[in-house]
Amino acid sequence: MWCFDFEDHEDLYGILASSKEFDELVFLTLIQIFKRENILDCIQFLSKIKNLRQYTQDIQHEWITNAGNNKIKRIIEVLNKIKDHDFNQEDYSAEEYQKENENLITNISKNKKIIEYLKFLVHLTALDERFIQCGSNSLYLLVQMKVDLKEQCFENIRIRNTSLIGANLVRCDLSGSEFDNVIISGMSLNQAKLLNCKWRNLRINELRIFNGHRNKVNQVYFFLDGKSFVSFSDDESICSWDVKTGKIKQIIRTKGQVKSGYFSNNNNTLAFSSRKFVYLWNLRTGKQISKKIGHTSAIASICFSSDGATLASGSSDKSISLWDIKTGQLKAKLNGHSHYVMSVNFSPDGITLASGSYDTSIRLWDVMTGQQKAKLDGHSSYVMSVNYSPDGTTLASGSYDKSISLWDVKTRQQKVKINGHSHFVLSVNFSPDGTTLASGSSDNSIRLWDVNSGQQKAKLDGHSSGVYSINFSPDSTILASGSQDKSIRLWDVKTGQYKTKLDGHSYNVNSVNFSPDGTTLASGSHDKSIRLWDVKTGQQIAKLDGHSNYVTSVNYSPDGSILASGSVDKSIRLWDVKVGQQKSKLDGHSNTVNSVNFSPEGTTLASGSSDNSIRLWNVITGQQISLLIGRSRIVYSVSFSPDGTTLASGSGDNSIRLWDFKTGQQISKLIGHSEPVYSVNFSPDGTTLASGSGDNSTRLWDVKTGQQKAKLDGHSNSVNSICYSPDGTTLASGSRDNSVRLWDVKTGKQKAKLDGHSSYVLSICYSPDGTTLASGSLDNSIRLWDVQTGQQKLSSDNHYKVILTQIQPQIFNNNPCLESVSILLISKQLIFQSQGALILKGEFVNLTGIDLRELFKQRGSYILKNQIGLKKQQD
Repeated sequence: MWCFDFEDHEDLYGILASSKEFDELVFLTLIQIFKRENILDCIQFLSKIKNLRQYTQDIQHEWITNAGNNKIKRIIEVLNKIKDHDFNQEDYSAEEYQKENENLITNISKNKKIIEYLKFLVHLTALDERFIQCGSNSLYLLVQMKVDLKEQCFENIRIRNTSLIGANLVRCDLSGSEFDNVIISGMSLNQAKLLNCKWRNLRINELRIFNGHRNKVNQVYFFLDGKSFVSFSDDESICSWDVKTGKIKQIIRTKGQVKSGYFSNNNNTLAFSSRKFVYLWNLRTGKQISKKIGHTSAIASICFSSDGATLASGSSDKSISLWDIKTGQLKAKLNGHSHYVMSVNFSPDGITLASGSYDTSIRLWDVMTGQQKAKLDGHSSYVMSVNYSPDGTTLASGSYDKSISLWDVKTRQQKVKINGHSHFVLSVNFSPDGTTLASGSSDNSIRLWDVNSGQQKAKLDGHSSGVYSINFSPDSTILASGSQDKSIRLWDVKTGQYKTKLDGHSYNVNSVNFSPDGTTLASGSHDKSIRLWDVKTGQQIAKLDGHSNYVTSVNYSPDGSILASGSVDKSIRLWDVKVGQQKSKLDGHSNTVNSVNFSPEGTTLASGSSDNSIRLWNVITGQQISLLIGRSRIVYSVSFSPDGTTLASGSGDNSIRLWDFKTGQQISKLIGHSEPVYSVNFSPDGTTLASGSGDNSTRLWDVKTGQQKAKLDGHSNSVNSICYSPDGTTLASGSRDNSVRLWDVKTGKQKAKLDGHSSYVLSICYSPDGTTLASGSLDNSIRLWDVQTGQQKLSSDNHYKVILTQIQPQIFNNNPCLESVSILLISKQLIFQSQGALILKGEFVNLTGIDLRELFKQRGSYILKNQIGLKKQQD
């Protein structure tokens, strides 16, 4: 009898759950240390050090500061457990692990600490090869949980033996990464950096998904069951597609470009136009029923009546033909347009036919008599598309004049004129439920409009050329679009919009501050640089280099001429904003400078440091005026009162202190927080002081009495930064829970929650006019928010544009489609995307040895020939 002794492994969830005892910042810090020290064996490295503080003086956090031997041993223990588990040996994307993964995802999908630990394991693959499989499985789980992975830095990660189907890696930096035996179907790599990658044995199941046409797609049309749709193209073919699999079910080859097609009501008959002929095709038998000749020039549009008895065709010969489907005979010829007829559409009851023409008019025809009933004038250029609402009461038209008109069918008057597209409107279509109108344009976008109000509901970007056809699925949940870029895309109609940001920094953005006139925003980062941004355009104006370590704080002088910065390099620097040059360097602190703040008159600068001191400096001479001692712990924040008489400071001893500016003496000590105070800020009238703390709360204090006035609870993690609005009615707070919140100062109630950052919010600042709020984050980004609406104001990707301009200016300058790159995959059907991805050298090879760079190129990637301008932005 054989006896096997199986090792009793701890269950995977138990191991992952043990990571919850560590702060999320620990994992980010460890990766930074490993990279900086070039560590290849992380466990060996950790076993040799007694604490993390010697490597993390720049990290302002109690856990790390106190991470001594016992805590490091615990980190090592958890790493050893995951290293020795099957999770680091087997492919967890395999079918046999499906049930285990489902249970695992249920347990961890809402646990931020475990999610951060999984990200840590992914990053660890770039350094320690013993963790490659568990890191690969971690990335698989993150993708399955739909964790936001956009715009992440995944340089040099090594991923193998897993599935990344549908991974949304938009704008990620994957340079130097190695993939081996990875399924990349449905992956979105739009605007990703793919420099010097080694991707081998790739598996991709949809090399032709929705890209089977070789020329412009003129029209798309759903079957009634919503499971299939048909596309009509200038490549002389008609393709039938399976919505679920994305595969072509059937191809009908024609002898000319197919401009338009339509199904009969029972889905048995397909009509399509090619050149000046109309063809009827039996979909059950797959054979042609008849070929109709009735026009002397190309047919642009055809349409079945609702009962399927009549077919209409509109032609560039200026006429419309009505055909009897049963007899195959021409019933009537409708003449009246003076130019090409571009679109025809039957009313739902089949009594009326609408037509749109190059002559700028829309005409309504009596189907029974063939007589013109009405002529609708209003467009100033070609009418490209007409479409009835499902109830037949409204007619929509799209035109070369860039507008959409909604017409009251009964009164024949224009109800609404909709403007929004920046170029020709090529197609319009109502959703089956009648609530939404979709429009496709040569500005490459699709827009969804509320039929009742005429307001834009959504803008769908993704096509790299004009959208000629749009069509809703029968249940109104999917929108199909066909484009001049030869592709067809499916869109989830209910999906929200992507949130945007300013990109440029390559590491954490620690501090943001508006210039007094509100036109410029300054930001300080872990990448050691300070950057100045044009608030209106989102463009980077200048990059200030000088600090030798992380920039922790930036602050403008009241007149806006000087910018002060504090750094982990222990120095303070004053910059001449106009010329972008350093004016002076203030030395004196013996540890990280965490906060700098000008006095109201601008002649004095206060600084708070990890050396537990506050120092006051003469801005003109650069000399230290005084040293304020009284702190037993790190000083995280300093702030002057509006009248300049009082200085407030927040500290690691959980207290706030108020100091007399003239005498340097402590006035009072405010006690209430149970964790370090990371931020303090006076109200504009100077009567109230706000504070944000590691205890997750924001508190309001009466400056005169020192008593707590209010406690604002809502954040689920440390409050890192607070800022009053200029009018003093609103307080903003930024937190490690990744959110920014706005509070009503009078009532203490939360007014809004601004979500968008994918990591800790480290700094926030109001513009002088109070309309805009800036936030800087550990996700390396800066975001500008419209305070009134709570929406992000700018749609800008400066980092990507700067790189592209530097590498190949002709691509950037001559390609207006760059603004239309799809940065959020909102298709129900997964589609491999790589539009705007930057590829330099490297390998992208599938299992059969096929070089997939041609596929990337077809999807809009740029294959670069050199590395000019690609020196890292932080250099």
